[in-house]
Amino acid sequence: MATPGQWIAGARPRTLPNAVVPVVVGTGVAIGEGHPIWWRAVVALLVALLLQIGVNYANDYSDGVRGTDDERVGPMRLVGSRAATPPQVLAAAFGCFAAAAVLGLTLVIATRAWWILLVGAACIAAAWFYTGGRSPYGYRALGEAAVFVFFGLVPVTGTAYVQTEQLSWPALIASIPVGLLSCSMLVVNNLRDVNTDGPVGKRTLAVVLGAERTRTLYAVCLIAPFVVAAAMFPLAWLAPLAVLAAPLAVMPVKTVLHGAVGPALIGVLQQTGKLQMAYGLLFSIGLAVSL
Repeated sequence: MATPGQWIAGARPRTLPNAVVPVVVGTGVAIGEGHPIWWRAVVALLVALLLQIGVNYANDYSDGVRGTDDERVGPMRLVGSRAATPPQVLAAAFGCFAAAAVLGLTLVIATRAWWILLVGAACIAAAWFYTGGRSPYGYRALGEAAVFVFFGLVPVTGTAYVQTEQLSWPALIASIPVGLLSCSMLVVNNLRDVNTDGPVGKRTLAVVLGAERTRTLYAVCLIAPFVVAAAMFPLAWLAPLAVLAAPLAVMPVKTVLHGAVGPALIGVLQQTGKLQMAYGLLFSIGLAVSL
């Protein structure tokens, strides 16, 4: 039986900025447009966190039963380390998905936007089939594309929508840098595992591109969000406030471009999360004040 600490480690806390930042930025848009509804923002945050933890447990289960985690460097793997049984981890994953669905339903009822049910179902399906099922798309170099959509476009515009009850260009544009920063977390994670994923048949984008091109992709994912924030000046004059987080990008980009491998990239993942949080906070403040 895994200990509480092992379950927490298995939830991969360093990935949680992927859930928090989109909701913060989407709420910044809602505030800027004059329609914040705080209880809906809190529910959206809980849904995002549950989905993130759920996908982490689902990945742990699917990779564990396939044996792709047996020689993995990085955070705790519950199944791969034999700390928990596959059924236990699977139950934790689907428990998180179920809780997210119930909470999400309250937002559907509040907004009467029944099409959100389809979006929620797509989010849960994407979370499971990333590494689950017979043909997981995470093994076909599509993980980053899915992360951009489901940890960028969908949660930012969705969080703004459930509060303002309208889709807007500022929310859509703001979701682009958020999606890129979420992608950067997966890029560096897959770069760390590039030498072990390929031999076991896990063809991530890092495996397809190779280590050097993946390093360049990581740098682009960290630099491009600052370009987008600066370019939003005509639409939201304080959006470039996010550029103040740029110094936090220097060390992780430098480390990755200088060839760090294996355990050295674990620290980069943590640095990326801090950058993501700082960027999201500054960006959301800029949007809230100047839209």
